[in-house]
Amino acid sequence: MNSKLLDVLVCPLCKGHLVYHRDANELVCRFDKLAYPIRDDIPVMLEDQARELGIAELDALKNV
Repeated sequence: MNSKLLDVLVCPLCKGHLVYHRDANELVCRFDKLAYPIRDDIPVMLEDQARELGIAELDALKNV
């Protein structure tokens, strides 16, 4: 993921910071508990394409 692109992308719902989860190839909004997929190096920033994160997944991402 391009670090410059990551600096300007925000969550489309809350406009909050996103965390890049390399293993899952997703951008994560911890506040909304959503993970936006990255397909063919393009972030898909659509709410209906995001998946909801469980508590265990959010806890695992605290160190990322």
